[in-house]
Amino acid sequence: MIEVKGLVVKRGRRVVLDAFDCEIPRGSVTGLLGPSGSGKTTLMRAIVGVQVVAAGTVTVLGHPAGSAPLRRKIGYVTQAPSVYADLTVRENIRYFGSLYRISARTSDEALAAVGLETHADQLVSDLSGGQRSRASLACAIVSRPEVLVLDEPTVGQDPVLRDELWNHFRRLAADGATVLVSSHVMDEANRCDRLLLIRQGVLIADDTPAAVKQSAGTDDLDEAFLRLIRRQEVTA
Repeated sequence: MIEVKGLVVKRGRRVVLDAFDCEIPRGSVTGLLGPSGSGKTTLMRAIVGVQVVAAGTVTVLGHPAGSAPLRRKIGYVTQAPSVYADLTVRENIRYFGSLYRISARTSDEALAAVGLETHADQLVSDLSGGQRSRASLACAIVSRPEVLVLDEPTVGQDPVLRDELWNHFRRLAADGATVLVSSHVMDEANRCDRLLLIRQGVLIADDTPAAVKQSAGTDDLDEAFLRLIRRQEVTA
């Protein structure tokens, strides 16, 4: 579904991603984890096709990232909400749905999926930060994309809603979508089919949560990540 080979991204003299390789399978929920500044958002931008790269290739659904055939097949939620503040939640979602010739009724299903039915007719400018993030997510999933790229979508959400959102991500994957979710919260990692652990632009683990913990010799993912980091520092 997604193949990254030898990806190099630089900002000035700083190398953000260094010869980065990974593959993300179809119909899965893949977690992209790492501390702030590790390169998670940069990798996601490269997959969506909006990141200038110095070297390497990114292929999505058999096409180069950012190419025209992918525009209707990828949903992308950035950390900053990407909705119109002067429209209501319902108007935003129906507008984005109309771009894909999706009916109002189907668009309203996306509204329900993120738990904003009671705020449907409220202006986005009057929403809380977490509610705006959910509105952005609804606009991204309304077209039922084959690839869904989510940059920390659960930040600022309460535990109940976080659980509901993760259940929705799993349903999307079960229906064949490929979901890539970034997070720095390790307790969310156990919900993923596969994990990409990244630090300072380098991939230090690419496996299932169980295998990552087994490789590190611990049942705790936080501790596993720390052990893998220390192991990398020793071999560097």
